Amino acid sequence: MNEHPQGDDRLGMVVAGSLTEGLKVRLDREVSIENIKVGRYVTVQGKLMRFFGVVSDVSLEASDPSLGASPPDVSDPFIAEVISGTAAYGAMSVEPMLALSSDPLAMIDGPQPAKTVPPHFSPVSLATESDVQLVFGEEDDRHFWIGNPLDMETRLCLDIPELVMRSNGVFGKSGTGKTFLTRLLLAGILQSGAASNLVFDMESEYGWKGYSEDSREVKGLKQLYSSKVAVFSLDEASSKRRGLTPDYVVRIGFDEIEPEDIQLLRESLNLSEVAADAAYSLHRHLGKGWLGQFLAYPTGETFGELATALGVNERALSALKNRLSRFHRFGFMDAKSGHDSVGQILQYLDRGMHVVLEFGRYGSDLAAYILVANLLTRRIYEKYAQMTEAAMGDQSQQPRPLVITIEEAHKFLNSRVASQTIFGTIAREMRKYNVTLLVVDQRPSGIDDEVMSQLGTKITCLLDNEKDLDAVLTGVSGSRKLRSVLARLESKRQALVFGHALPMPVVIETREYGSPESYRELGFKEAAELKAQVERETEELFGPREG
Repeated sequence: MNEHPQGDDRLGMVVAGSLTEGLKVRLDREVSIENIKVGRYVTVQGKLMRFFGVVSDVSLEASDPSLGASPPDVSDPFIAEVISGTAAYGAMSVEPMLALSSDPLAMIDGPQPAKTVPPHFSPVSLATESDVQLVFGEEDDRHFWIGNPLDMETRLCLDIPELVMRSNGVFGKSGTGKTFLTRLLLAGILQSGAASNLVFDMESEYGWKGYSEDSREVKGLKQLYSSKVAVFSLDEASSKRRGLTPDYVVRIGFDEIEPEDIQLLRESLNLSEVAADAAYSLHRHLGKGWLGQFLAYPTGETFGELATALGVNERALSALKNRLSRFHRFGFMDAKSGHDSVGQILQYLDRGMHVVLEFGRYGSDLAAYILVANLLTRRIYEKYAQMTEAAMGDQSQQPRPLVITIEEAHKFLNSRVASQTIFGTIAREMRKYNVTLLVVDQRPSGIDDEVMSQLGTKITCLLDNEKDLDAVLTGVSGSRKLRSVLARLESKRQALVFGHALPMPVVIETREYGSPESYRELGFKEAAELKAQVERETEELFGPREG
């Protein structure tokens, strides 16, 4: 194997370290420590292997301990230069992640997890573009450009088919760019054809258009990929105000609501455990149309008789009715049955389309978001289970893989309800029926530990809460070192990406989204060409426009 080129890319040499604690690297005299950033991608050239790692810490060191107690007079430039890089020097810690053997047979398999360390004085260099491509792959139909490693122009790619094989998460505190990252991931899945997307779009950010952190309007998936994306809406008036005619307006009948849906709403509706459990008794007593009958039930003595018949405290039952009465304010709900919202979604997904469900004005009502997302997902998952089992033995009949995107994920996946919700089931079953999740949240500590451990790939922006940092890194090898990297991310457009779809963790600056150039790179070229074609045909019919 050829020596890795050093030249201007060389940073220093290994002087100490271990596999568990990381490598201690002494910086060369001419290398400024101020140019070394935590999260930077580097390589180490050993005698038999080349190692790939991440800078996890930077430090100031001194070969003479007395320098700290009695600093020299560095006003003389000559003395300062003599001391700098010799008696006093910069150092960095490197976490070795992967190793590539010089054995030609072993090289065929590419870099493998590091199980040893390079010898003393092994040279350490900045990673090159070829290093990034060797480890993460080059941009193609399978690999989607998600961003660039720190201080590099090289495009770093995610393996999308590997990504969608498991549920994944996008995390970060408010304002760090989670929505932009999620848009990019959805676009990558769409372009690769590896799966279909079903997005529960809480704030109407993904379908037709959204807004950047500085309130600049940006295009949604429908504008970028008009022939591949269908926008469903719970609030048709809101969609039209935003310049969009939805492909389908979702309606839900009261008789579609089940007791499990009410359990999930305990927190958002401020229901006691007794009141929430009363929904099961009502369902058994009144049958499928229990909710509509219950909300129409007269007060007074008759209501008391119902409580007695159910064996439920009357005050708890009354509280349940009062809380559920808000469903009458949901314009997407009515007393009629026979709505086919699930069937319509499945038809689009079967054709390879991607569905974004906009909530409009109901996105600000957490109860509405939780109710609809849980109800539709449960029924869609049941259909996928039926289709998957019917196709056993014939892979060609398997349903197209589906990625379901939910925001405020901790409301569906906290430790109290994760075992009861369909989302918890999907996360634990790891694509059993070709369905996975993309969870988006600013409070990962609110998500059940078991669910967090099942997420294959995590894309994490800045988090400043200790519990959130711990939650994201639960069960991750080298979590202590990665924690320091994660805590030092910049507040916008930086993320630590690690997990199943990547061979090693890496800090990226996310690719741009919102400029004309970024749209062309994401496939808006198709729409631009269509517009040009319409203009040409118009000109042929009516002649060139004046002016």
